[in-house]
Amino acid sequence: MRDDAADWLARRTYVATQFPADTLRALKGSTTVAVVLPALDEEPTIGGIVAAIRAALVDGPTPLVDELVVMDSGSSDATAARAREAGAHVVHRDAVRLGPPAGPGKGEVLWRSLAVTTADLVVFVDADLESFTPAYVTGLLGPLLTDPAVHMVKAVYERPLRADGGLIAAGGGRVTELVARPLLALYYPELAGVVQPLAGEYAARRALLESLPFPTGYGVEVALLVDTLASVGLDGLAQVDLGVRLHRHHDDTRLGRMATEVMLTTLGRAARDGRLSGAPSSTLTQFHRDGSHLVATQVDLAPVERPPMAQARAAADGPLPAAS
Repeated sequence: MRDDAADWLARRTYVATQFPADTLRALKGSTTVAVVLPALDEEPTIGGIVAAIRAALVDGPTPLVDELVVMDSGSSDATAARAREAGAHVVHRDAVRLGPPAGPGKGEVLWRSLAVTTADLVVFVDADLESFTPAYVTGLLGPLLTDPAVHMVKAVYERPLRADGGLIAAGGGRVTELVARPLLALYYPELAGVVQPLAGEYAARRALLESLPFPTGYGVEVALLVDTLASVGLDGLAQVDLGVRLHRHHDDTRLGRMATEVMLTTLGRAARDGRLSGAPSSTLTQFHRDGSHLVATQVDLAPVERPPMAQARAAADGPLPAAS
C-alpha cells in the first residue's frame, strides 16, 4: 500500500461506537442533517428502517435528523406506502422537475434528492438493509460533526453472503472485491485504504455533493468517491466501521450490469484524470477482519510473461532435456 494510503487508513478510519448520539447532539448546534433512502421495491425493509430512524434520531431524546426522505425510484410495490406510514417524507423521482426528465437508476434519485432537501449534511442509506440500526447514521455523521476537514464519510462493514440457508463470512460485496477495488488499486492507488468504495451508506457535506456530477446508475458511488478525492483531497475522506451489513443479494445477471457500469465509470474517470497513460499500479490491498480489527494485506500482482516457445528454443544455450 502506498504510504499516503496507509497513513490515511490509520488516521481516517473510525468505529461507529466512537460517536454516541448524545455527544453528536451536543456538537450539532445549528447544523442540519438529512437522511435520504433511495428505494426501488423495498416494501419488506423500508418501514422498519424509517421507523428506527424516527424513533431514535427524530422524535427521540437525541434528535439529530431534521429531514427524513425516501426517494422512490418507481416502485411497483407498497414501498411508498410503508415509508409514509413509518413517518418518512416520500418523493417520487418524477415529481422532481429539474433538468431532463427523470430516468431509472440509483444515481438519478440520489441527485434529485439534493433538490428536495436543504440540510447541511446528507446521509445516504440503502433501503434494503436487514441489519440497520441508528448507529449507521450516527457513525457516518461522527467525523463530519467532529472534524471540519472531513467532507465525505464512507461506511465499512462485513458483508456476509447467504448460501444454502447459511451465511458465508465476507462472501458479499462481489462487485466491490472483483471489480471496484482492483480497478481503484490500478488507477487510484491512493484510495487503496477505502474498504468499501461502493458502500451505499455514506454521508457528505451538501456543498461538496452539489459541486459534483452524478452518474445516474450504479457507477454513482465510485464516481463520487473519485471526484471527492479530486475536489478535497485524500484527507477530506474518512470511513467508519459499522459492523455487519445484511441485505438483499442480487443475481449474477444484475451483478454483471452493475460491474459493467462501475468499470465504465472508473475507467472514464481515469481517462479524464490522465491516469490511463503509463503502467498502472500492480499492488492490490485486501482486507480481512481479525476480531474487531480490520487487517490489510498487500499482494504484488505485476504480470510475468514468458516469450513464445519458438523464440525461447532458438535462444536456448545447449540442447533441451528430452522426455523420457
